[in-house]
Amino acid sequence: MKVLKRENMEYKISQLVSLTNVPKSTILYYIREGMLPEAKKIKSNVHRYSDEHLELIKYIKYMKTNIGSSNDAIKTALQNKNQSFSTSFTMIEPLMNTLSLVSKDEQYFTKEDFTKHFKVDKKFLEELLKDEVIIPLGENEFTEKDYMIIKLVNSFRKVGIEYEIIKQYAKHAKILGELEREMQQQLCIVRTDKNFTLLWEIMFDTLFKAKEYVFKRHTHKKFLKSIIEDKFE
Repeated sequence: MKVLKRENMEYKISQLVSLTNVPKSTILYYIREGMLPEAKKIKSNVHRYSDEHLELIKYIKYMKTNIGSSNDAIKTALQNKNQSFSTSFTMIEPLMNTLSLVSKDEQYFTKEDFTKHFKVDKKFLEELLKDEVIIPLGENEFTEKDYMIIKLVNSFRKVGIEYEIIKQYAKHAKILGELEREMQQQLCIVRTDKNFTLLWEIMFDTLFKAKEYVFKRHTHKKFLKSIIEDKFE
């Protein structure tokens, strides 16, 4: 069966407004700021916009609404949009910033200062680093969030729960991270200018919506099963 290719469409700005629910003034602002390409000039005061404009407006709207990205961050990403998801750091930077769980005003510590400030045993810290139970962003970029995990591990030990279960928990998280990286690479393979926004939505929705759903539902299922089994014992 012959597959018909969809021809590139041209739009009036009023049509872009209707299709994206983004005001005309905002679209023109994005063009002035270099976040969108210039429109095709038909004649004086008559311009036409393409599928690329439509797709990029959707992307900008998604990133601002769902991720809270600034115009500067989006502009940098769009300047590199034709590079691979896998190789362009600027393309995945909004994702990286969100996944790091570290705010811009976070206080960083060297390993030495971290152990002194939070009174962490150095040998214990090295064990947690080796097992990737705590994962600082860099060799000397420890934060209070790393200490939060150390406190949790200590609490497990205090009540007599073996460290091995926490180690396995971290191991499975690492496996999941590898699967998510593979997902990113697969999205890179199928990327086109026309599915640019959709691929980002897939990536973000998987990491921040579906991930929570799948994990919590499986935990709920296991807990519920144990409650039912306890009732009938």
